[in-house]
Amino acid sequence: MSSDACVKFDFSGQTVVVTGGTRGIGRAVAESFLKAGATVIVTYAGNQSAAVEFVEANADYRDKIETHRFNVADYAEAEAFFRAIEERHPKIEVLVNNAGIRRDSVVGMMASEDWQAVLATNLTGSYNMAKLAVLKMMRARYGRIVSITSPSGKFGFEGQANYAASKAGQVALTRSLSKEVAKRGITVNCVSPGFIETDFIGDLPPEQVKAYKSGVPMKRFGKPEEVANCVLFLASGSAAYITGATLEVTGGL
Repeated sequence: MSSDACVKFDFSGQTVVVTGGTRGIGRAVAESFLKAGATVIVTYAGNQSAAVEFVEANADYRDKIETHRFNVADYAEAEAFFRAIEERHPKIEVLVNNAGIRRDSVVGMMASEDWQAVLATNLTGSYNMAKLAVLKMMRARYGRIVSITSPSGKFGFEGQANYAASKAGQVALTRSLSKEVAKRGITVNCVSPGFIETDFIGDLPPEQVKAYKSGVPMKRFGKPEEVANCVLFLASGSAAYITGATLEVTGGL
């Protein structure tokens, strides 16, 4: 089966929230849920043009798309988001914590604000959204939470101490939360993409891209759709007995 093969899922009647859902992996995830019949609420931090382009590119699903701009790292803003959607979406079946930033530097030269910003968006943002989503999911006794983590949290890549710490924290948060909500029919998992062809790694110099590809057993970078398929699987009924897990999508890294 080719990597372009389409995996079929049915999320008709379900509401899905995807943070950082207008670009890169988040966009691929959001579009895959739309194709699977879900109503998708995408959030973004500040790139208005990307949000507009996302909606225009998915005009066939316009009645199933909502976009909301806010900072997931700010609890008050996250709370306001959930209040704003409550009337139209009393239930949220799926939350995908995809919003993330990188501010790379070796620890000895890392600015304190860069450490704080990455931990705030990647880890605190995941906590904020998961906490507020869980409150809705517990009432329905059903839910799926999937956080997009990274092999950096496992291997600790040079120059990414802040990013690695935030991603390792996401995995720990997932494991703890999964135990707390399992009896309520809620699963909590992570997907850990390796090097994926998005603008998130678009700033890498050519020689570094070559070196990274040589370190991947499959000798290529992954596609956003390959990550999206894994997210949809963990969000589906087929994964009902999987929780507290991290699914690696790394080409064998």
